[in-house]
Amino acid sequence: MTEEKERRGRGEGGVRPAAVHRRDHRHYSANGKRIVRSGSGKSETEALPNMRAAVDKYRRGLVPEARHYTVRKAVENWLQYGQGAGRGEKTREKNRIICETHIVPYIGGQKLKRLTVQHLDEWLAGRAEVLATDGLRQVRRLLRQSIRRAMIHGMVDRNVADLVDLPRGRAGRPSKSLTLAQAKAILTATECDTMHPYIVVSLLTGARTEEVRALRWDHVNLAGDPDADPPMPPHVFVWRSDREGGETKTRKSKRTLALPKQVAVVHYEHRVRQARWNRLAKENWVENDHVFTTTVGTALDAANVRRSFRRALGKVDRIEPKEWTPREQRHSFVSLLSEYGVSVEEIARLVGPTGGSKVTELIYRHELRPVMETGAQAMDAVFGKPGKEDRPGAS
Repeated sequence: MTEEKERRGRGEGGVRPAAVHRRDHRHYSANGKRIVRSGSGKSETEALPNMRAAVDKYRRGLVPEARHYTVRKAVENWLQYGQGAGRGEKTREKNRIICETHIVPYIGGQKLKRLTVQHLDEWLAGRAEVLATDGLRQVRRLLRQSIRRAMIHGMVDRNVADLVDLPRGRAGRPSKSLTLAQAKAILTATECDTMHPYIVVSLLTGARTEEVRALRWDHVNLAGDPDADPPMPPHVFVWRSDREGGETKTRKSKRTLALPKQVAVVHYEHRVRQARWNRLAKENWVENDHVFTTTVGTALDAANVRRSFRRALGKVDRIEPKEWTPREQRHSFVSLLSEYGVSVEEIARLVGPTGGSKVTELIYRHELRPVMETGAQAMDAVFGKPGKEDRPGAS
């Protein structure tokens, strides 16, 4: 009498001869029909490990399509569905360009389940020749998020991007700051340029370029309040940014800055000039209350500012426009204040802290008064150019 083989339990799958091998690893179909997990082989001994592997994949949540799922599909799925409602269009477009430039052409065809640390090491080493370390970090972050979404959908059971070390990227162009002589030359040579007010505000207040672009007239007080206790000088509220949602870089970046005399005068003249643009544009004028606009009132974007800034620098002797960016006026503000003897802590308050310094955290206060006057006083002393005249009541 032959001994009966022990029957496998429910959910343990079934073994089929190679001739009747079926490529299904489902447990139940979408309409509720039960599907047996199967493994194939020339013999039962050979087929059992395959069957158990199929059952194990099911229990780990992996789906049948995972064997054909590529890095490209994972990235495309994340770009389309995984970025969430909080990301703005600019950020989405930037992420798409990064993925299509640095991820998909190099590892997009690789099966996600077969992607290894070695693959990513070689890929990142190649990207390190053209990207700075921060760029590499961003590329790896986008890949990590794409694989994480694929894990949620059962396409892979581990995130190999978490296991790879980041190499050192290509050395980027270091940020520079203007010398006092260069700064004075720029202010003088660009005096008749439409970009002059923007340059003066950026260089003499240290505001971020995205904060200056978002500056509104209702946040500019050119008269101050001399009768207040203590008296309030002309000042500007740096409360907004043209980042998505209109927020400054951090909550603590909101600050109220006294205006150096030169900035106050330039603001007044610029407002008169903008009113003239308004009259000339007539019905084509776009009213948005921005301080810095095109000649028809539309807001400036980063590309507008960069182009106009470099065009204005073309008027300055011994300055190569392509070597400078608008944000380096902020670096120059910090360097000039430091050279003048202003403490690091006070400079941190003026430029708006971004975190990381316990001293800055202790010194900065949530209260936006009193007006921070140190920067204005130092810049008036450094550049030595008083306002052409006081204009009390000009606002």
